[in-house]
Amino acid sequence: MDKKELLAKNIREFYREGNNALQRKSYNSAASLFFKALAVIADWHILQKEGFIPKSHTERFRTLEEKYPEIYKILDKDFPTYQDSYTISLLKETAEVIKDDVQKIAKKVGFELDKEE
Repeated sequence: MDKKELLAKNIREFYREGNNALQRKSYNSAASLFFKALAVIADWHILQKEGFIPKSHTERFRTLEEKYPEIYKILDKDFPTYQDSYTISLLKETAEVIKDDVQKIAKKVGFELDKEE
């Protein structure tokens, strides 16, 4: 399996498990999983366009800020919620916002979330 396929598999797993957590009312887990899907979609897009996978959140954010500001703004907005998911109880609506952002970015970059593997 090449890097692009591995990232795609991970995106779909995080997204699917985020939906499962949302259904179980595990909103912190859902938000965390949806953010991971969002971050890996960004990595998938960067790999497609730039030929590399960022090695850290910092490298991901800098690349997005410089070259893909629309994607950067969404990740930058959602990152504090991801960090908060470790220390506070999140609401259903908060997890759903990140889920919507995953769908928005997936559509923007041409990634099919619900494709069977």
